Amino acid sequence: MGKKVTVVGAGFYGSTTAQRLAEYDVFDTVVITDIVEGKPAGLALDLNQSRAIEGFETKVVGATTGPNGEGYEAIEGSDVVVITAGLPRKPGMSRMDLLETNAKIVRQVAENVAKYAPNAVVIVVSNPLDEMTALAQIATQFPKNRVLGQAGMLDTARFSNFVAEALSVPVASVRTLTLGSHGDTMVPVPSQSTVNGKPLRDAMPAGQIEELVVKTRNGGAEVVALLKTGSAYYAPSAAAARMAKAVAEDSGEVMPVCAWVDGEYGISGVYLGVEAQIGAEGVKRVVETDLDADELASLKEAAEAVRAKQNDITSM
Repeated sequence: MGKKVTVVGAGFYGSTTAQRLAEYDVFDTVVITDIVEGKPAGLALDLNQSRAIEGFETKVVGATTGPNGEGYEAIEGSDVVVITAGLPRKPGMSRMDLLETNAKIVRQVAENVAKYAPNAVVIVVSNPLDEMTALAQIATQFPKNRVLGQAGMLDTARFSNFVAEALSVPVASVRTLTLGSHGDTMVPVPSQSTVNGKPLRDAMPAGQIEELVVKTRNGGAEVVALLKTGSAYYAPSAAAARMAKAVAEDSGEVMPVCAWVDGEYGISGVYLGVEAQIGAEGVKRVVETDLDADELASLKEAAEAVRAKQNDITSM
């Protein structure tokens, strides 16, 4: 105990992430912040009143923040900061449509994180994910291993769920992997995907795998279209919370995340969806996975697409 985690943004994503982190009972304190007056304090009060029922001791604290950094002293000394702040997608919007608006929000948040929690590991979930992760690192000036993004955990979970449903097998029997970007250049990796330990390619035809790959790539848009107001938060918050838990426990767990790649797969100088070992310092190391030729080509293509967009945000 004694660990502190902050969730910036008290929307559905942020509040659900804070709930999961509190219920893990591995942190001493969970701080939730938002620009809406009173909202984080109300959520904290509500969550604290669930402690006796769910049996956790983690204390939840709510803080309203202002445009000039007011209120950010509440996050002081955080070990982990999860940035969920920003506008969610609306039906018909791409993640890239959010770029300019969310860049301003994420930059302002990141600068305050650097001021009040200079030793934190930062987990970015604001969209467009790969670009916002790069921007957060630039704005904090933190070592690149201490800034990472949540995407691959979510996309992989979606892929696994779709495979399990298609084959009518328990989701626990399915292992899949997605790399690349959180968006159009997502790279699902069928060669590393298994069902009951056997290759996915033996369990279903190539055409069906490709259908599920497309469904995974569009997984977030499908939820947005059905909800009509807001975007997914149950699965995304589960992914972000698991990453924060791995940092708090210094677990060394290998997870697909958006991490700085510097030579792995022959790719350098870009934030990209890869597998990485996660611990107290954020990314301990990027884990290179065996890819077939097509998958590696797709990953390199994704890296260049993301690199071009990340170069754009450096001037924002």
